[in-house]
Amino acid sequence: MWRTKRGGRSRRRDAGGNPWQNLEKTSVLQETRMFNETPVNARKCTHILTKILYLLNQGEVLGTREATECFFAMTKLFQSKDVVMRRMVYLGIKELSPIADDVIIVTSSLTKDMTGKEDLYRAPAIRALCSITDSTMLQAVERYMKQCIVDRNAPVSSGALVSSLHLASTAGEVVKRWANEAQEALNSDNIMVQYHGLGLLYHIRKADRLAVTKLVNKLTRQHLRSPYATCFLIRIACKIMEEEDASGNATEDSPLFNFVECCLRNKSEMVVYEAAHAVVNLKRTNPRELSTAVSILQLFCGSSKATLRFAAVRTMNKVAMLHPPAVNVCNLDLEGLIADSNRSVATLAITTLLKTGAESSVERLMKQIATFVAEISDEFKLVVVQAIRSLCTKFPRKHAVTMNFLSGMLREEGGLEYKTSIVDTIILIIEENPDAKEAGLGHLCEFIEDCEHTSLAVRILHLLGKEGPYSKCPSRYIRFIYNRVILENATVRAAAVAAIAQFGACCPDLLPNVLVLLNRCEMDCDDEVRDRATYYYSILSRSNPDLNKRFIADHEIVSLPLLEKSLNDHLKGPLTERFDLSIVPKSQVVQPEVNEEVIIINKAAPKIARVNREEVNTEKLLAIPGIHHVGALHKSCAPVQLTESETEYTVSCIKHCFANHIVFQFDCVNTLSDQLLENVRVDLELPDGFVSRAVIPCAKLPYGDKESSYVIVQFPEDVPSSIATLGATLRFLVKDCDPATGQPDSDEGYNDEYILEDIEITVADQIQKSKKQNFLAAWENADTEEWVEAEDTFELSSVNSLQDAVNTILKFLGLAPANLSENVSDGAHTHTLLCSGTFRGGVEVLVRSKLAVADGVTMQLTVRSTDMDVAELITSAVG
Repeated sequence: MWRTKRGGRSRRRDAGGNPWQNLEKTSVLQETRMFNETPVNARKCTHILTKILYLLNQGEVLGTREATECFFAMTKLFQSKDVVMRRMVYLGIKELSPIADDVIIVTSSLTKDMTGKEDLYRAPAIRALCSITDSTMLQAVERYMKQCIVDRNAPVSSGALVSSLHLASTAGEVVKRWANEAQEALNSDNIMVQYHGLGLLYHIRKADRLAVTKLVNKLTRQHLRSPYATCFLIRIACKIMEEEDASGNATEDSPLFNFVECCLRNKSEMVVYEAAHAVVNLKRTNPRELSTAVSILQLFCGSSKATLRFAAVRTMNKVAMLHPPAVNVCNLDLEGLIADSNRSVATLAITTLLKTGAESSVERLMKQIATFVAEISDEFKLVVVQAIRSLCTKFPRKHAVTMNFLSGMLREEGGLEYKTSIVDTIILIIEENPDAKEAGLGHLCEFIEDCEHTSLAVRILHLLGKEGPYSKCPSRYIRFIYNRVILENATVRAAAVAAIAQFGACCPDLLPNVLVLLNRCEMDCDDEVRDRATYYYSILSRSNPDLNKRFIADHEIVSLPLLEKSLNDHLKGPLTERFDLSIVPKSQVVQPEVNEEVIIINKAAPKIARVNREEVNTEKLLAIPGIHHVGALHKSCAPVQLTESETEYTVSCIKHCFANHIVFQFDCVNTLSDQLLENVRVDLELPDGFVSRAVIPCAKLPYGDKESSYVIVQFPEDVPSSIATLGATLRFLVKDCDPATGQPDSDEGYNDEYILEDIEITVADQIQKSKKQNFLAAWENADTEEWVEAEDTFELSSVNSLQDAVNTILKFLGLAPANLSENVSDGAHTHTLLCSGTFRGGVEVLVRSKLAVADGVTMQLTVRSTDMDVAELITSAVG
């Protein structure tokens, strides 16, 4: 008896599941034959329609023939007057219309329902009709659509407005004629009709900036009944203000900003939040206005509605990244949200506190996160990891706390993206903070023992090979690495072999043991592993430090996309010459884009591979005749404007630096529609020592097009003379032309010229950033006869703080900072900046700058380089 009751309860629980989860497309399509029966069984047909809609919304794909047969069977159901089934038919028509053929057959039936007296039919009929209507058929129903837009029945009017908005993408010119009706809908008392009316009216006028401005100015002076419409109006107003800021036409007392500020006192919570969100995101917002918006968000933090609390704390999270002091006043409210029953709110509250709190509160916040981190989803765990990453940069001395917390998160269950984020953060701490290296490498070694993700294991092994040899006890890491050779797949084994070889190249006392391990790896069953082991064994067994450094320890590699392209171009040629690897630019580290805004999504968008500026420009430069003779591209600089943006001809210059040459790329735009420019070139006034090797003019420059002209210049042999200022003049042949066609009126023209701004060649133009992951080891290794040292002391009169001095030095010299030395601690009176780079020609540069604040900022600059002229150039340039 007891078993029977239990079974009954179990069946009742199972009945609460999804009744559609085992549906098959074929059986459901066979059931549609019931649509042809007379009389129509409305209850059963509605059930079948529900199954069809469920399958379509679950991603089931119907073929064109299947969809057409189902669609025509569905049209038979119009003979029934059952309201529920009729509305299901409308939904079915909307879903099948993109797939089925000849769907216009139901136009008359839908038009009849759309203009009928049954209000329950009219709105869904409008939506279904617009889904099957194209621009050619729209003329026939245009009159009905206009009537429906201004209909007294709110659902009908709202349905017509939304359908019109969808039609605007395919028949925009026809929909524009409905602006008067949309304006009338905007005056409706119904909140949804007013909202949809504003949406359609804005879409019609959005291409006309003046019309949009007039619309917004008119609506901001009257009270909109709909909170949805008010929120949308706030967004339009903010967009206009951002455009004004971008064009430089912003006024100090903007009526649009006053409107947004007034909305902070609206009766609707939705409008108040939208206004606060807009104020904190506008660039023109001053501290007083920001504090008002933050106060509103602070009030929402205490709301009984979870949605308002979530919205407020999420917006505060974003504000904390740009204006941490503004959020400090809310810290008590945020700490109260840590214990919120909604874990999403609690997570955002803690991550916001991590960005705004003091160093002393870090340990307490970490303990609070640990109490519930296992209960939240991976998406919110990623938010926590991102906050900890920024915390590590802000408070480097707290690396022990953050490292222990991250290692605990690594041991928990989680997906690849979540684990990758944690590993990225640990690697960042290791690379930027020398004190954290030993602990970080130890945690990563433990993680790869049970790591199930090949890509992560390979990254960690690469890091161990790069950082392990310079640790206090390198031998302790070899055991973890060699375990991967024994236990893992071929990809990980190959990475482990490469890591072991690094220890042999950098640690002479470990070389005999490394050779034994590599010898064992030569018997591996995988080709790649055997080849790597043989390659490294052959090099290391020669006991040649220069060979080890060049082929194993040196991490500088060529750009792989450009190497592939260069090899393909070489194979297409006559093959009479050997391939020259030196013409391929070296690969530079591309800094990832850091998205500061916390965005929580279910599925991550596919990441697009980022390329550096050199890889982007090399392909264009290779089109210049004879450019391969100047060697590999060393650095491409950011574009510099040589003219005002409002002038007749706009010219920008990109400097491409090679070992002994510099290529000037002049991007020219002709803004005069009645002129065609030919033989466009730039003549440079070169100082002594510089030699012009080639001028490649632009053959034609039509109106509005962007074309490039090039000048190849050889650097002077004297390195200190490479810093110079060059005069520039744009010269061209002008031909008058027809503005409509762009064709010249005659073959004759006249020569003209245009004076450009001077071009400066600086130290930063000739130095490529090359970040040293272990700067202190590199600095100590540079204390040899191969390196030279230059040192000088300077008074930096143009800066007022240590942070300004650091920023100025990095920008002026174009070097990459190391060990987080680009960040100066608050209240510090002394600071040491460590940075490195590569001067053109492959000359390595290491710089240590000791800064101190007294009356001004005093700097002791020490430069170590493999070339004395380069070291003196850097010290003299600073002076």
